[in-house]
Amino acid sequence: MTIYPIKSICCIGAGYVGGPTMAVIADRCPHIEVTVVDLNEERIAAWNDSDLNQLPVYEPGLDDVVARARGRNLYFSTAVDESIASADMVFISVNTPTKKKGVGAGQASDLRWVEACARQVAQWAKGHTVVVEKSTLPVRTAAAIKAILDTAKSKSDNAEPLSTFSVLSNPEFLAEGTAIRDLEQPDRVLIGGNDKDAIEALATIYSHWVPNRKILRTKLWSSELSKLTANAFLAQRISSINSVAALCEATGADVREVALAIGTDSRIGPKFLDAGPGFGGSCFQKDILNLVYLSRHFGLSEVASYWEQVVELNNWQQNRISALLVQRLFGTVTGKRLAILGFAFKANTNDTRESPAIRISLDLLEEGAQLAIHDPKVASTQIALALGKAPSSSSSEIKGEGSWCFATTVAEALQGADAVLILTEWDEYLTLDWSSLAGLMRAPAWVFDTRSVVNPVEISEAGLIMWRLGEGSD
Repeated sequence: MTIYPIKSICCIGAGYVGGPTMAVIADRCPHIEVTVVDLNEERIAAWNDSDLNQLPVYEPGLDDVVARARGRNLYFSTAVDESIASADMVFISVNTPTKKKGVGAGQASDLRWVEACARQVAQWAKGHTVVVEKSTLPVRTAAAIKAILDTAKSKSDNAEPLSTFSVLSNPEFLAEGTAIRDLEQPDRVLIGGNDKDAIEALATIYSHWVPNRKILRTKLWSSELSKLTANAFLAQRISSINSVAALCEATGADVREVALAIGTDSRIGPKFLDAGPGFGGSCFQKDILNLVYLSRHFGLSEVASYWEQVVELNNWQQNRISALLVQRLFGTVTGKRLAILGFAFKANTNDTRESPAIRISLDLLEEGAQLAIHDPKVASTQIALALGKAPSSSSSEIKGEGSWCFATTVAEALQGADAVLILTEWDEYLTLDWSSLAGLMRAPAWVFDTRSVVNPVEISEAGLIMWRLGEGSD
């Protein structure tokens, strides 16, 4: 067996997966030149900014990794064609959102950017190139990529040989907020493919810091399906514990106590048993809906319905929270100021894609609420884009139409508020001085805690009324 020598890597896509993954590879493999390319000039400029606080992706520890490797063997560029031409291995790490129209709209993945990447690689690659799927893709997408790559012709009229390709699936299993740790100390690295030489070429790269026992080699289709299945199982646990949380509220039980009790069972385990406002991020909903679409495509309607319910319950949970808040505030929030603490879909990331805060905020805006939104890592421009509504400079004004403003501090958000709704479990929300903050709010003031981050005793002693997700009343 001859392992293809990998001296140069090109990664197409400088987002939440491509940037951190390539940074760690470059850091651990200083003998390999790694270039991350993207057509978004603003994003590439941010990756190259001398101020590491300006990186377009916020991940704890990412700035240190980039600082060590950037300029040594890690580069960020908009020169896509040239980088592909000089690469021995090309990673495809572009967005694969859910289709908004056409066949499979609302469920199937939109693969237009993956196809565009494959065509670009086919046109510019030289010699033998290992092409690695890093984006989360439907099963058998590799066949389409290979079909496009096989159309590659010689790059000139001389006797230069045709380009040849091997296609691998190497899905990421990163959790935003812990992505660097997940990359440096992975549970497993999964490589699927039909070309054993190409598989070992990629395995050799990871072996510089990952034990061989954690590098799994599978069929191409098994690798592609494993990523969808992993996300589906994790999301299923979130919807399951959230359904129990609602039952706890109705019966007088406490979901935290229930989660502790069942989590000590070695067959179940404690992870992903924290009840909350629902799952978000770029992967869970998209991947489950993709699984639903594929199941229906292959005639497995019962399987499709089973997984579809996971998403439906997640949406129900978010609508339930906004409806409950309205009900507790005397049946109306029109003209009332509500402080929203946290807009990212989870702590330690600035990602707002499919964040529960979006649906809940939109529900409250529809009810006429005046929202004051605070998040330590999410910019106001990002919130405006997610809500499809520009901020208002007069959010406290009583009017029938909902509006929102951006608060730079928690105190600013709570000033004159009738209620505060905690939607992201940022560390700074764990240590808030509620005895001081309570005086800023309009009595009777409420604290709605969907993340179990505040101390109920402190809330009570501050004279505030509290609702905590999953906690029933005796």
